[in-house]
Amino acid sequence: MHLFKQLRIAVLTGTSLIAGLAVANDLPVTPAPEGAKVTIISPNDGDTVGTEVVVLFGLEGMGVAPAGTDNPEAGHHHLLVDQTELPKEGAPMGNPPLHFGKGQTQTTLRLEPGTHTLQLIMGDKFHVPHNPPIISELVTITVK
Repeated sequence: MHLFKQLRIAVLTGTSLIAGLAVANDLPVTPAPEGAKVTIISPNDGDTVGTEVVVLFGLEGMGVAPAGTDNPEAGHHHLLVDQTELPKEGAPMGNPPLHFGKGQTQTTLRLEPGTHTLQLIMGDKFHVPHNPPIISELVTITVK
């Protein structure tokens, strides 16, 4: 199978492909649409929630599309939970973050009691962050 096709399958399915790593860094970076903004609608920063948390994603200035969709004005969500570093620029996002490559705009998390952080980052058709990256504000919640 051609290496690019293997890489595309790996990226779209979220699997690892050692041979594709060299190619992964050569993927084109999609420019961010002017004014694009991603937000976490709910929960709000500082909220106290139960162990099952519904996270609603918001997006302005661009569309939501499944991974693999060739539309530079659209992307899909990735959710960072308790991450201290953002994904590497110019390379497909691994795991973490959580991928929502079908175009989902919400998820339900089950979190342990304590303090947790949530942050969204948009990915293009190859799960690569846009340039500049489209990143939400960090939301900190307390789980009881």
